[in-house]
Parts: sequence; C-alpha cells; structure tokens
Amino acid sequence: MKLRYFYPLVGFVVPTLAIGYGLVIPRSCIAGLNDLTIGFATTVLGACLTYWFGLQTVVRDLHPPH
Repeated sequence: MKLRYFYPLVGFVVPTLAIGYGLVIPRSCIAGLNDLTIGFATTVLGACLTYWFGLQTVVRDLHPPH
C-alpha cells in the first residue's frame, strides 16, 4: 500500500467534514452533538471503510499470494 493511494480519500473526507461541521451543521437546526451529527460522522467513516476495503481488494488482485 502506498500513501498516494489515499489521496482521493483525503480529498473527499477533508472538504466533506470541513463543509459539514464548519459551515452547514453549525448554521442549521441540527447544530451540536446529537444523533444527526453523529450519523453524518458515521456516514463519512463508512465511506472511508468502503474505500479501504476496495483498496485491499485491488491490491490482492494485483499481487496474489504465491
């Protein structure tokens, strides 16, 4: 695994969290720590896990065990 494989994930996660928690959520009726903000965080975490498992699948396909 190379660090550069994670650049697209960082390019998704950083702006998503910055916009979500920095701009949108504080100015909405769901501001604060509640079920909706935790749900947003777990959605982003789910996207990260999906990306990770996808990378693992591709790396295994490219480099099968001998």
